[in-house]
Amino acid sequence: MSLPRRRFSRELKLHILAQIEAGQSVAVVAREHQIHPTLITKWRQQLAKYADKAFSGNGRPYQQEARVAELERMVGQLTMENVLLKKALTRLESRSRPTRPDGSK
Repeated sequence: MSLPRRRFSRELKLHILAQIEAGQSVAVVAREHQIHPTLITKWRQQLAKYADKAFSGNGRPYQQEARVAELERMVGQLTMENVLLKKALTRLESRSRPTRPDGSK
């Protein structure tokens, strides 16, 4: 039988990190809150990397943002390819049109 997964609020995470910033060691704070010191280290890294966005959602908010960014890049690339193909098609069409002997199209 496994224990239910614990969830920590943003406020608690910030409180724990504030305790560490105040000078307490990671090990002491981890024991006090009954969490693994590695988890506190991950929280510190997230706070350093994402600042105000850190701990903003449940689950995988950063992975979702990365997926959205990837899809936006793909849309941009496909748009550029479409523009290029349209230009190439217009040039091919203009070359393949027969011209009249008097020079008009």
